[in-house]
Formats: sequence, C-alpha cells, structure tokens
Amino acid sequence: MTEAKKSLKRTLIGKVVSDKRSKTVTVLIERRVKHELYGKIVGKSSKYHAHDETGVYKLGDTVEITESRPISKTKNWVATRLVQKAVAV
Repeated sequence: MTEAKKSLKRTLIGKVVSDKRSKTVTVLIERRVKHELYGKIVGKSSKYHAHDETGVYKLGDTVEITESRPISKTKNWVATRLVQKAVAV
C-alpha cells in the first residue's frame, strides 16, 4: 500500500499583484461569497505574501500557493506552481 498521500495543506489560486520583493510575491485571492444578512453575492479578496525562492513568478501570473510553516513575519505561504502565464499587452 504505497499510495500517494493527499496533502492536508490548504492551496489557493490567485494572481500575482507584486513581485518587487526579493524571494516574495504578493498574491491576490478573489472569491465570491453570499452576504450573511442580505443574501447577495459579493466579491471578497485577500492578499497573501508567498515565498518564491527562484523569483520565477512575475506580475500578472496566475499561481497556486500552498500553506507552509512561517517563513517570516508575514509569509506563511509558498508559491508552488504556475497556473497561467501573464498575457503580454
């Protein structure tokens, strides 16, 4: 029984909105949730700092981030894979 274990860590997919810091990207996660009282669908967003060791992810890329141990004061996520490259304008 040597099956691949499913990771218990959370993964999110979002867009890189900043790649200015060394080894860090800021990822914007947007989600649509129902308002508790009024029932209307509203957009909510969160920004996460994710570790990018090689600096391969650039502004506008869509990436997957995975929860990890605390890497710094604000970084608890690691950018794991490129979902979609940024479209050049």
